[in-house]
Amino acid sequence: MITVFGSINMDLIATTARLPKPGETVAGNGFATAAGGKGANQALAARRAGRYVHMAGGVGKDGFAADALALLDDAGTDLSLVKHVDGPTGAALILVGGDGENMIAVVPGANGLVTAADAETAVGRMNEGDILMLQLEVPVDAVEHALSAARAKGITSILNLAPLIPDAPRLGRLADIVIANETEFERLAGQDGMDAEAREAALHRLHQETGQTLIVTLGGDGVIAIRDGVVSRAQGLKIEPVDTVGAGDTFCGYFAASLDDGLDFPTALRRAAVAGSLACLKSGAQPSIPSSKDVADRI
Repeated sequence: MITVFGSINMDLIATTARLPKPGETVAGNGFATAAGGKGANQALAARRAGRYVHMAGGVGKDGFAADALALLDDAGTDLSLVKHVDGPTGAALILVGGDGENMIAVVPGANGLVTAADAETAVGRMNEGDILMLQLEVPVDAVEHALSAARAKGITSILNLAPLIPDAPRLGRLADIVIANETEFERLAGQDGMDAEAREAALHRLHQETGQTLIVTLGGDGVIAIRDGVVSRAQGLKIEPVDTVGAGDTFCGYFAASLDDGLDFPTALRRAAVAGSLACLKSGAQPSIPSSKDVADRI
């Protein structure tokens, strides 16, 4: 079983010919709303990948709450660990440029009221050998408590170091598996401006220090990872991206699901990389997450 402990948002998405520069206003050419939040996105990806998933987090008592949970509910995700609190549901304000790149501002809302007690409840319902997946869009103390509780119970923890917050390097040391993009990994390693050779050297160094499985996503260049002293690489698909918003979360959810399904590590990386590529072909974080059949067909 997979439990995802993290954020639940509504995404408000505007599309533009290009992203604005600081202080600049540009005309939009489209607007949509979609369920999002890194936690919810990853939970839905793991569910669409075919695994049983609990979502743990919070939503507000507002008009966005039901919509934020709709796709998770439709997919059969267990929502019994989602609490409803006074105030607004979390929201993400997203600009998507014509080349598929994006800019995002996140307002925590109910996500900011997720607590260490919520983490204790979520982990308390898990068993040794289950997988706990986390991100950094809920309070640091809640994430830290969840990671510590998971380790005490023999639960495999996967931490996605996004968004990049000051506590990310410290929290990263508490997880069994860390997933980061290039920028996040540089913060974890304490080294800026890495080329490919420096990145691989840093992977080896950190792995020797911690024994953790470390995964670095590289966008169109695929993924590099280290596990049990062995470096693995995987490629996604050659695509023309429409919207990259959900790609990283799709990768994380599919990777967790693949491990939970008993796939070997290189196969799990490849499956997750292909899923992440497919997520770039549609707009919106959750609507873009592919089905398990779509991913299998492309592999």
